Amino acid sequence: METQEILQFLPNLSISDCLKIAEVALEIIHKEQHSLTKDERKRVLAAAVKTAIEDYAAGSE
Repeated sequence: METQEILQFLPNLSISDCLKIAEVALEIIHKEQHSLTKDERKRVLAAAVKTAIEDYAAGSE
């Protein structure tokens, strides 16, 4: 399943299921973060910031 498919399917899930997915995703990120180099961590954080900015931009859902 591709990322876009997952994102489109999320609104169809219950809040409980969405929270479980978020929890597991954060656990995976936390584990992987410890194995990244400093430059890789900066790149990942920059991508997360870009996504957050897009999510909170005027006109976004």
